[in-house]
Amino acid sequence: MVLREVKQERSARTRAALFRAGAEVFAELGFAGASVSGIARRAGLTLGALYFHFGSKEELAREIVRAQPARVPVAVGACGLQAAVDTSVLWATRLLEDPVLLAGARLVMDQEYFVGPGDGNSYEQWTGVLVPFLREAAESGDLREGVGPEPLARLVVNAATGLQMNEQLSTGRRHLPERVREMWRFLLPLVATEECGARIVLMRGASGV
Repeated sequence: MVLREVKQERSARTRAALFRAGAEVFAELGFAGASVSGIARRAGLTLGALYFHFGSKEELAREIVRAQPARVPVAVGACGLQAAVDTSVLWATRLLEDPVLLAGARLVMDQEYFVGPGDGNSYEQWTGVLVPFLREAAESGDLREGVGPEPLARLVVNAATGLQMNEQLSTGRRHLPERVREMWRFLLPLVATEECGARIVLMRGASGV
């Protein structure tokens, strides 16, 4: 039993090392520029180890994209529109230092190479993260009449994606958190009731609390 646990722990460490190395290489080079040999080298492991844990470069890229939401935990007690705001601001803040989130940002334009028709892409993934919060806001009467949770979620995801791409080119994403807050400053008066808008705190997502 002890030997099995040791092997499992070693396997988990190997997988984690390959996962992080893949994220770092994808973030730096994109999907097309990354190679499985380069990822294995970055992890200090063999190609055999990589193919044991991830059958292909495409599979590793899909796993990294799927892992994105878990890197952005919602603040305890946050709900409704505040939780949606917190999630987007925390994403923008953590993306600056988290290689997995950086890889997701770099891979967003390359998804046609590794995401199949039934796999779901990162746009749909992040929209799915925000929709429950925005539905809660709608049910609480915090959204203005005619503002649908699903269209609003799609708008926020697409706007945030565009912001990070522009910020990558202009400032290396240094100002991305503030750009996301600016987005919400424009959006809130349009989508939230006056009472709800007055309650929203735009700085909370920076620390995730």
